[in-house]
Amino acid sequence: MSLHQAKKDFPIFTHDEGLIYLDNAATTQKPASVIDAMTHYYSHINANVGRSVHKLSNRSHEAYEASRQTLGQFVNAASSNSIVFTKGTTEAINFVAQNFAKRCLKPGDEVVVTGMEHHSNLLPWQTACEEAGATLRVVPVDATGRIRLEDYQALLSPQTRLVAIAHVSNVLGVTNPVKEMARLARERDIPVLIDGAQAIAHLKVDVQDLDVDFYCFSGHKMYGPQGIGVLYIHPRQTEWLAPFQTGGGVAYGVNYERVTHYLPAPHRFEAGTPNVAGAVGLARAASYLAAFGLDAVQQHDQELFFHAVKQLGGLPGVQLFGAPGEPGSILSFGIRDLHPYDVGNHLNNFDIAVRTGVHCAIPLVDSLGVLGTVRMSFSVYNTPADIDKVAEALVSVKPGQWTKEHPTSRFLH
Repeated sequence: MSLHQAKKDFPIFTHDEGLIYLDNAATTQKPASVIDAMTHYYSHINANVGRSVHKLSNRSHEAYEASRQTLGQFVNAASSNSIVFTKGTTEAINFVAQNFAKRCLKPGDEVVVTGMEHHSNLLPWQTACEEAGATLRVVPVDATGRIRLEDYQALLSPQTRLVAIAHVSNVLGVTNPVKEMARLARERDIPVLIDGAQAIAHLKVDVQDLDVDFYCFSGHKMYGPQGIGVLYIHPRQTEWLAPFQTGGGVAYGVNYERVTHYLPAPHRFEAGTPNVAGAVGLARAASYLAAFGLDAVQQHDQELFFHAVKQLGGLPGVQLFGAPGEPGSILSFGIRDLHPYDVGNHLNNFDIAVRTGVHCAIPLVDSLGVLGTVRMSFSVYNTPADIDKVAEALVSVKPGQWTKEHPTSRFLH
């Protein structure tokens, strides 16, 4: 498959031909193959899994488990039993954090995160530490959003019970050296969780090569449906973990006193009726990406990134954030004396969709010393011409309502 023809695979651009969609770090558009796969499931298979012996239930079960197999292969898991379906990255991280709060953390223990975490990989660990009387340690980031390995190593101690880090920053697009960070933690027998939400559609992820304990990602950021995601759990961690929720489908021995027998992983972590159509759509999205090859996708992102740096970097008043010499799938910027929401509204007038604000990463944005940023994030269907139109539109941007009436406000309540 050729990336140059990818845009035709997405029906939304047929219905809105002028749309330039550069908000892919928030959610991606869906190719027809994903939509068709989900429609086919509902039209030809729809039934609950693991509940009946009739043919539709059996077909639904087969589709669900085949999807799990596909996702396992996509991240090179040793077994599909390591793949747990969740609602998304946020639920996956909360599942692990609640287990650590109840079963691992105690007063004096520490959890290490970085200064670039999305709130979904920060707040669950804050809560876990509060509940257990543990301490949250934060690896600082420099002015370009990068961390130094020596700063990271300095925070690893005999009290460290877990490291939770973003693979890729959702604000600055910086890619962390997660393989090396995991190795340093593993030498000290410290488990590692990776938030892969911004990496999964852009980098080749091999969980065996990374040798991490947990890897989380969402379907909707990799051309799949919303409301479905994956938590990869290394086999060395599955036995002690308790279900995040309990109910139907997690146990085969129950009396009025207790559960006598839980199902093995991954099913004991998937209580209730699963999102089978979502799993089918996510598996098809993984196959769609795999057909391009993640190396080709990464090269495509880099070309767009460097083109954006060139086109925007020369515009008056534009400030680029992050590390412009390190290409990725995200470029954040600001314009001097203009509120980022005014910039976003202006681009919207040209049918250009970007993200503006703090990106659910307030501590990181605070460290940049700004109210927020304007974030462009790239995908397989973006082209250099999209970037050119952004640059052309920015030439005429002017102060708007936010700059004039709310120049120091991030939110209106």
